[in-house]
Amino acid sequence: MRFGIFTSLTNTTWDDVLQLWRHTEATGWDAACVTDHFMPNTKGRVGNVLECWATLAALAPVVPRMRIGTIVVGNTYRHPAVVAKMAATVDVISGGRLILGLGAAWQENEHAAYGIPFYTVGERLARLDEACRVIKALWTQSKATLDGKFYSLSDAPLEPKPVQRPHPELMIGGGGEKVTLGIVARHADHWNVWGGPDALRRKGRILDEKCGEIGRDPKSIVHSANMPILITDRRDEVDALATAVSRRMGYPEVMVRDLLLAGSVGEVRDKLGRLKDAGVGMVFAPSMFFPKDPRPLLDRFMSEVASAFR
Repeated sequence: MRFGIFTSLTNTTWDDVLQLWRHTEATGWDAACVTDHFMPNTKGRVGNVLECWATLAALAPVVPRMRIGTIVVGNTYRHPAVVAKMAATVDVISGGRLILGLGAAWQENEHAAYGIPFYTVGERLARLDEACRVIKALWTQSKATLDGKFYSLSDAPLEPKPVQRPHPELMIGGGGEKVTLGIVARHADHWNVWGGPDALRRKGRILDEKCGEIGRDPKSIVHSANMPILITDRRDEVDALATAVSRRMGYPEVMVRDLLLAGSVGEVRDKLGRLKDAGVGMVFAPSMFFPKDPRPLLDRFMSEVASAFR
């Protein structure tokens, strides 16, 4: 299995992000990704938020080993042709290490504040589906033409091309079983979702079915899970993390228990084993649930837990 950091760019500083990424690079983590938001998801909408692509481009040369990427770019925020260009440039800067994580977008207050149309859930998903076609066409064709329902290209070039061939790793974020997993099956190299072994196993079977319907090998898609991590023998600390995740995510605590990678070393290893059995090849640890100084936790996770799954 591979292990990455899911770095929130909300209510943080450039120095803190830089320090975290330098540490994860030096201590053997496989990847680090950043979020894509413009403001906190709060009623007041006040707080520091670093912009996704500018931050990622600055970080790329600082961490020359890890894969880097986005969890996940909101498709509604930028025309997909612009995203394709930005992503190709970051892939060049990083020497071919980009993971482009893309999603339909969900944070409504950003759209309202900046006058970005939010659309219905159905239209956001339809736009995501078409955006994948736009991005891959620009990455792989010398000039791309597309007359879609939402986006169009007319003999459009994109140079320089990404370093990765045939194109950078395209990761689709989301677990919607009726529509999103169909988009994953059609377009993604990598599927990312919040969840633990039970959720990933069930949704993974549905993704396999959707791949079968279009004749795609489901094993060609990496499955990854976003899971808050905590190593402790204290039940009250696990309970506190579950409560914090429940409040922030809006999920019932019963559901949250499955997506926590928390407990003793043995318990965390056991859950990782069940994740692996469910087809998960990568785990991202979200920084919004890290302690103030996450380095001891991250180092212990790598030495006592991750090492058993490499």
